[in-house]
Amino acid sequence: MAELLPAKRRGIPADKRPLAVHVLYRFDTGGLENGVVNLINHMPTDGYRHAIVALTTITSFRERVKRSDVEYVALEKAPGHGFWLYPRLYRLFRRMKPAIVHSRNLGALEVQVAAWMAGVPVRIHGEHGRDVGDLDGSNRTYQRVRRLYRPFISHYVALSRDLAGYLTSKIGVPESNIAQIYNGVDLTRFIHHVGGVVAIDGCPFSPGDHWMVGTVGRMQTVKDQTSLARAFIRALEIRPSLRNNLRLVMVGEGPLRAQALALLEAAGVADLAWLPGERSDVPAVMRGLHCFVLPSLAEGISNTILEAMASRLPVIATAVGGNPELVVHGRTGEIVPANDSEALAQSMVRLASDPARAARMGQEGRAECEARFSLPAMVAAYQGLYDRQLGLAKSNQGLG
Repeated sequence: MAELLPAKRRGIPADKRPLAVHVLYRFDTGGLENGVVNLINHMPTDGYRHAIVALTTITSFRERVKRSDVEYVALEKAPGHGFWLYPRLYRLFRRMKPAIVHSRNLGALEVQVAAWMAGVPVRIHGEHGRDVGDLDGSNRTYQRVRRLYRPFISHYVALSRDLAGYLTSKIGVPESNIAQIYNGVDLTRFIHHVGGVVAIDGCPFSPGDHWMVGTVGRMQTVKDQTSLARAFIRALEIRPSLRNNLRLVMVGEGPLRAQALALLEAAGVADLAWLPGERSDVPAVMRGLHCFVLPSLAEGISNTILEAMASRLPVIATAVGGNPELVVHGRTGEIVPANDSEALAQSMVRLASDPARAARMGQEGRAECEARFSLPAMVAAYQGLYDRQLGLAKSNQGLG
């Protein structure tokens, strides 16, 4: 993707707002990327300009960004370490003159060296979740890589207490150098329909006749949707009467979609499940469910859990990452062990057999979102961090 010419060379007066450059490995459908979109869309326009740099590609997901003053740069990086990208990144940062470079997750961490070389005053790195090859944070190679880049980082953002603890205990980052900021959810976009559960466009099941449990997300190993398929099959074995009304909805695309469908077909229950692939109408999907399940093997702070809670859905989630920080077991949903289809099935049976209790959990979840996980609170936290770090950088430069 072509990089834009500087404003001066285009005859446009220079914009005095500080520029925040958000660096990701890939800008595509996902919870991390959705958080960046929400931050840019909802941060006051008079505060910061924004740019998105993807080390690989930028997809049509960019259309979710509503501001017209955002610059996009895709570097089309090949697999492996990006040493060869440093000169290009250096030139890019020197041209952009960002006040802040904010990278996310291990895949984008390496850009901070180029940002430091280019004299970017504030270099923030966010840890949003576990890596596929490091589900419990014990991978020593990943720890060494993070420690190697630590001197180039001005400040860290950890989306959960779990990730903040990892940074302090394994990477050696001082607690004072970490901001723990929860994701926020758009409470006006994700809301329960006043008339109750609404039919999902294209779904063969009726919310009036069926009790639908579902999940939304990329169908990849770390999300472990095959465990949900096994749990659904097991739930019907535990309580055969549920075949009359329990239905499974799995929205998303990826390698696990075919595997999950094969499991359901082999068990003879594929007609009780709907796997439509990726959908862009996630709020409408949430409004068509009675219960949300996140069977992940690892998580940071899940946007989809927050979206489900905002939609007044009870949530069954695995006890990984920040999930127990979001779901209050027994009040807003249930927490089960990861990779445990039996425990997941038992939870599904309990809630499907007591829809009134499940509905109360959903109401409690919405209240929890309003109190703790609003989008304005998240945006204010990030803007406050940006302001403080930029002020500190200017003060240090003045002292020098």
